[in-house]
Amino acid sequence: MSTYKFHPNPSASLKTNDILASSGDYLRLWDVTDTSIEPLFTLSNNKTSEYCAPLTSFDWNEVEPRRIGTSSIDTTCTIWDVEKGVVETQLIAHDKEVYDIAWGEAGVFASVSADGSVRIFDLRDKEHSTIIYESPKPDTPLLRLAWNKQDLRYMATILMDSNKIVILDIRSPAMPVAELDRHQASVNAIAWAPQSCRHICSAGDDGQALIWELPTVAGPNGIDPMSVYSAGAEINQIQWSAAHRDWIAIAFSNKLQLLKV
Repeated sequence: MSTYKFHPNPSASLKTNDILASSGDYLRLWDVTDTSIEPLFTLSNNKTSEYCAPLTSFDWNEVEPRRIGTSSIDTTCTIWDVEKGVVETQLIAHDKEVYDIAWGEAGVFASVSADGSVRIFDLRDKEHSTIIYESPKPDTPLLRLAWNKQDLRYMATILMDSNKIVILDIRSPAMPVAELDRHQASVNAIAWAPQSCRHICSAGDDGQALIWELPTVAGPNGIDPMSVYSAGAEINQIQWSAAHRDWIAIAFSNKLQLLKV
């Protein structure tokens, strides 16, 4: 599945126009104007072949926008310097396919994999990583990861074929601080609110987009969503706009809808 993201700080981008990145077969950068979209770079980390392992996701570093991190089915994560169009570093991140990557601080990122683990990497010490969570059932893949940019102590992840969103506190590895389980089918996408450390949106095969407010302490009966939207079809992706924080984009079927929250 392809992923698309705009430059997080357009005023500091490679040119005066908007820059769009996309992933799929390669990491590609595009120059976006009012009238056209023109290719800037096509980046491949395979120097010996015209083909590279398919990319599963990428994340643009908001603190250092020259960096993009990509995840791949070949078990690696690659950090790119997109201003120079070169690989900064490539790490064997997991034992199996890597499905998602998310930046925290400038040189710190996390990833999730088919091996069922969430791992944190610090570019100052590339030889080591910290496992902060593993699937309760061995080798159950973790599909998506979202790092709370308003409070870097917290992350969210989702398991394959699961209706739960797992909320993690990196200070307390292994045990989730909350599990959000009100979806009626598998969850496909998660996105933290850009303006709040306590709100997160999730969407899934039940056709619902749920907005949650995380309490300080979860009660014995779990947590109910504060808002529910029904799309009428399986929702595949969501994006919570950092520039227009009252808007969430959801993708389902052949449609894109914008929700005002």
